[in-house]
Amino acid sequence: MTSDFSFTVSRTEGAARTGTISMPRGDIRTPAFMPVGTAATVKAMYPQQVRELGADIVLGNVYHLMLRPGAERVAELGGLHRFMNWPYPILTDSGGFQVMSLAKLRKLDENGVTFQSHIDGSRHVLTPERSMEIQHLLGSNIQMQFDECVKLPASDAEVERAMRLSLRWAERSRKAFRAEPGRAIYGIVQGGANEALRIESAKALADMDFHGLAIGGLAVGEPQDVMLAMIETVVPHLPTERPRYLMGVGTPDDLIECVARGVDMFDCVMPTRAGRHGQAYTSEGRLNLRNAKYANDPRPLDENSPCAAGRDYSRAYLHHLVRSEEILAMMLLTWNNLAYYQQLMQGMRDAIAEGRFADFRRRSREIWRKDADV
Repeated sequence: MTSDFSFTVSRTEGAARTGTISMPRGDIRTPAFMPVGTAATVKAMYPQQVRELGADIVLGNVYHLMLRPGAERVAELGGLHRFMNWPYPILTDSGGFQVMSLAKLRKLDENGVTFQSHIDGSRHVLTPERSMEIQHLLGSNIQMQFDECVKLPASDAEVERAMRLSLRWAERSRKAFRAEPGRAIYGIVQGGANEALRIESAKALADMDFHGLAIGGLAVGEPQDVMLAMIETVVPHLPTERPRYLMGVGTPDDLIECVARGVDMFDCVMPTRAGRHGQAYTSEGRLNLRNAKYANDPRPLDENSPCAAGRDYSRAYLHHLVRSEEILAMMLLTWNNLAYYQQLMQGMRDAIAEGRFADFRRRSREIWRKDADV
């Protein structure tokens, strides 16, 4: 463990907790939501906007960046922080999930994965060692082990095979990780929807020298109750002194329920993707600006929002932009959505710190468990 990475829990309420991950490039307040900047950009956003909304860290992806523009090129240009003009912490996903979901003609074996690019069909090999090398070249601050993510539902035999392979790859990733100042590595718990496999994976990874531990292989087709059950199964077997990161999750309701079960970090494309498709997250719930009922609605998108995108533009105008397929619609709705997500995380941090998280959770569930305006 490097001495310049630390995690401090400042307050708990039940399993929910708030704290701080400290790294040389800045502190990460937890619970934290990481906007997804897959290809070195949070889509439709300026980096400074993302920062001003309250993001302490963003996420990049090995698979996409190795294909375009290439990790070696990014390194030659000064590393990912300089390349994308984001001087704060960056976490990189190892690329395992994207290889499984995007690549063409992939072949997996003990060594790694051989695949063809979804962009141009070029052939590549991604192993635990190569994934860690790419993350080193990019210069990311939190680096993820290379793993295999299985889409659910899947047979126990398939899930067990992938979990055990991911554990062997975790050992190789940890060995290949370069423990330099400002760098940390997380392991990834796998095991599908099988409690015994999840526990085995969590215990094995807890014994390895990782700075933090992630829960992977969820939000891949299973219902929310299954996801929450797996989190409840895994969290008691994760060290309390290390951050817990739930990968690829999720809706506002998901975030609230997972924080209630002890998760510290999240990432998801949902707020940015929704913004590009006319969907807005607001204090009233989710709104679909394509709906004709907004054509003559002069109200702001969200009068309770601290963000100009939600406060200063009418629903009628945003409806017009969406229906006209104007780029500004994507920009404004993405801005609004990321603002809402960061406001939600700050609300949870404050509620835990002040001992009122149970009430915050109850009130939030009333909004997010009603029918969405879709």
